[in-house]
Formats: sequence, C-alpha cells, structure tokens
Amino acid sequence: MSIGNSPEDERPFPDESQEARIPVGRALQQARIAAGLTVDDVSSATRVRLAIVHAIEADDFAPCGGAVYARGHIRTLARAVHLDPEPLVAQYDAEHGGRPAPTPAAPLFEAERIRPERRGPNWTAAMVAAIVVVIGFVGFTAVKGGDGGSDSKSVAEGATPATGKAASPTPTRDKPADPTPEPTDSAIAAAPQDKVTVQVSAPDGRSWISAKDHNGRMLFDGLLDKGQSKTFQDSSKINLILGDAGAIQLYVNGKKIEDNFRPGAVERLTYTKGDPVAG
Repeated sequence: MSIGNSPEDERPFPDESQEARIPVGRALQQARIAAGLTVDDVSSATRVRLAIVHAIEADDFAPCGGAVYARGHIRTLARAVHLDPEPLVAQYDAEHGGRPAPTPAAPLFEAERIRPERRGPNWTAAMVAAIVVVIGFVGFTAVKGGDGGSDSKSVAEGATPATGKAASPTPTRDKPADPTPEPTDSAIAAAPQDKVTVQVSAPDGRSWISAKDHNGRMLFDGLLDKGQSKTFQDSSKINLILGDAGAIQLYVNGKKIEDNFRPGAVERLTYTKGDPVAG
C-alpha cells in the first residue's frame, strides 16, 4: 500500500497572475469599446490600416512587420483609446521575448590604438621655403626698379582715367508673402446663406476630429491642438466626429453652439444650411 502523494497532489498550482492578465489586444479592444469608438474611427484617427487594427485586437502581431513596428502601433492605438501605452508595451515585450540587448561599446584602448601619431614641425623645410621667398622678393624688386621710368611715362601719356563714380545698384528685397489668416468669427458670420459653414476650435484642450462633406469626401482627419481652429464649408452638409467633444467649441453658420459636451465624450454631428441644428 503506497503512502506517497497521489498524482493529483503532484500537479503544479496554476499561475493565477498569468490567468488574470488581459492580453494586449483584448485590453485595446475593451478600451476602444468603452470610448464609444469603432475600428474605422480608430484607424482614421491613427492612420493605422484597418487590417492591422483588427489583427492587433486579436493578439496577432505578425501583420505589423516586426517588433519595432508592433510597439509603435501599440503606443498609437493606446493613446487613441485613452490608455497608458507603457504597461502594454512592457507586457508585449514580456510575452514576445523582450527587447534586444544593447550592443556594448568598443573598448577604449582600441580607439586609442588607431589615433594618428603626432609629428613635430619640419624646421628644415620651413627654412628652405623662407630662403626661396627672400630670393624671389629681391629679384622682383630689382626688375620693378628698372622698369619704373617707362611705367610712369606710360601712365602719364595714357588715357585719362574716368572720374565718374559708378552708381551702385540698390539691392531689392523680395517682400515675403502674407500668411493666409484663419477665418475670424466675423468672416464666419458673413458666410453665404446658400452654404453651411462650420468652425471647430480647441480653446482649452486638444482633440482629434474628422470632417466630411455631403459626398463623404474627407475634409480633415487629425489632431487639433490647444488653441488651433479649423473652418469647413460645403454647399449642403458637414458631418463631424469629435474624439473629445468637451474640449471643442463650435460655430455653425455664424452662431455659437451652446451644447454642453462632456470631457472625453465622442460626438457625431451633422450640420446643414440655416439654423445650426445638429442632425
């Protein structure tokens, strides 16, 4: 009769920390859904292709093209869905072999070995050069002295040099082109009535925005930094997506929109001609 442990008692205990850890792709997907964003919204905001966003959310990093690109995509997607990217990058490194070890610097003595030797000045060559210069100067002075009379005479009998002073041309400077200013509120208010004009500004923060015309053509898709503004105009309709609506201030057809958007909220808005009424 055996008194040892049963096979079930010898099984290793499960690693609860590994089981509780959410995969990198799943964490990005949950944060995107919580922010109310679609995969198309994240792809448009980050310029990461749809196929790569889908693959990363499925924890498939092969389409990224390497670990360096995978880390960059993880950081970009994490910022778009309001996550801290560094813990996700660290988790990716832990699950995929980590970062490569840095290449050690070359030993100091090897750099010293290839340093060129200093040589002292060559005094013999310097003395020879000085003697040659002295001899040349003496010969030149003697020849110049013998020809002095004829040179003076030819100058006296020659043509009278011009006494007029040539006018120096006045340099012209190209006037820099005036920068095109952003449309002001008064210009927005004076917009034609047969069009819809939308001004989007970020006075207190930053937010990514997307704007399309009535044909679905992209007018702008990117990040609007604090203090920046963009103005869009179309013949009938402007479609907007605001990544952080609480940081945005809107003027539509010359009138300020008084909606109280929540910070961090994603808003999809449509404005047409006439009164600024969101669709």
